[in-house]
Amino acid sequence: MSAPTATLTALRRGLRPGPELRGTAAGRARRCAGFLRRQALVLLTVSGVLAGAGLGAALRGLSLSRTQVTYLAFPGEMLLRMLRMIILPLVVCSLVSGAASLDASCLGRLGGIAVAYFGLTTLSASALAVALAFIIKPGSGAQTLQSSDLGLEDSGPPPVPKETVDSFLDLARSVFICALTYATDYKVVTQNSSSGNVTHEKIPIGTEIEGMNILGLVLFALVLGVALKKLGSEGEDLIRFFNSLNEATMVLVSWIMWYVPVGIMFLVGSKIVEMKDIIVLVTSLGKYIFASILGHVIHGGIVLPLIYFVFTRKNPFRFLLGLLAPFATAFATCSSSATLPSMMKCIEENNGVDKRISRFILPIGATVNMDGAAIFQCVAAVFIAQLNNVELNAGQIFTILVTATASSVGAAGVPAGGVLTIAIILEAIGLPTHDLPLILAVDWIVDRTTTVVNVEGDALGAGILHHLNQKATKKGEQELAEVKVEAIPNCKSEEETSPLVTHQNPAGPVASAPELESKESVL
Repeated sequence: MSAPTATLTALRRGLRPGPELRGTAAGRARRCAGFLRRQALVLLTVSGVLAGAGLGAALRGLSLSRTQVTYLAFPGEMLLRMLRMIILPLVVCSLVSGAASLDASCLGRLGGIAVAYFGLTTLSASALAVALAFIIKPGSGAQTLQSSDLGLEDSGPPPVPKETVDSFLDLARSVFICALTYATDYKVVTQNSSSGNVTHEKIPIGTEIEGMNILGLVLFALVLGVALKKLGSEGEDLIRFFNSLNEATMVLVSWIMWYVPVGIMFLVGSKIVEMKDIIVLVTSLGKYIFASILGHVIHGGIVLPLIYFVFTRKNPFRFLLGLLAPFATAFATCSSSATLPSMMKCIEENNGVDKRISRFILPIGATVNMDGAAIFQCVAAVFIAQLNNVELNAGQIFTILVTATASSVGAAGVPAGGVLTIAIILEAIGLPTHDLPLILAVDWIVDRTTTVVNVEGDALGAGILHHLNQKATKKGEQELAEVKVEAIPNCKSEEETSPLVTHQNPAGPVASAPELESKESVL
């Protein structure tokens, strides 16, 4: 008879369950309570997303004004501000301590693997997106669609298109700026020639946009960590300072994470309320939304886990199960940078990734690894080409792949940051940018799955590097053990053996130098 049946039978007979049955029930209750305590943050975060969707659906019928919607979104805005506040010390301290804790050879090897992983995954994501766009044809049947049909009269003009060369030059300039972001603007100058012809020349003018430049901070922190490592004992005090500041920042992150469910609920609810007509939006651009989300599902659910399994031979979904809270945060905030604190905390505590690896690779991945952004950018480029009845040739397709992979490196890790880089792709293949408001209309839907795939690629990359680092460490320990075993029989001289090996004389204590000299003279 099973324990629940025996307990029920005893209660029906008016008897108290035995101590064994009571112990079984108490143990099961303790395990259940422990599981709920460990997964409380995940459950609350997912519940916040569902509650926000219900709140937004319930308030849509009240016809709230813009002011009321702003007040409704205030708790979510506070969450975004808290996460952005913690990004600067988190990125700088984690990268400095991570780069300083790794030796030069290990840092170069891990950095090379990370760059190769990011480049290959982003390129495969771009190729998958282009293939899906040609199969699904999201632009067919939507040639007559206008931005006014979607309630975007007040959306403002589309971003000013920039030359492809200027976009990459801006990226290179921004690498060496920490507090500002360099952007190129244009000034049109009219010139009259001696023959009477009038020419218009577009001259690039450099401007600096205020705001945090994550790419510049990443490079500065990495170089500073390597420099402190080179200083040796003189830089140890400053390395300890950054390590302590990093740990204190993670404590602040753990406090902020308990506010995440509340902020997420109001973020999702306010976004649903402010949309005018979701049905018209989805039916008009349904193929584009479907193609983008399908690409995210295939890349995030099949391609990335398969890459993780090939390198580690471990179950990738068990690894991803410990990251539900960061995924829910990414889905609600649409910001890779805002998800970084939560991702660092969960990947270290739930999945056991080495702090040196996670705090080295995750800030870099949040800046340069944008698999989800590359997918929706390529789908959007093919979508706009089909809207304008433009047949893309092989050269233009190759340009889309290369430009999307390269421009995703400089994409801002903020909501709608990837839309600005679509203009670069359109300019590279010679397409107009006046259809960008259509992309902006559904960006709030597509950007959620985009951010989830972005942070998933960063997390799996950290897991792969952690596994490879452990494997290399074990291999080094085995080689060192073999060296010790082989060096013990060799007792000819100290110089011929490994300096790490301490020799013991089985016959007794080691003879002193004068005794050896006297023996040599007798011989």
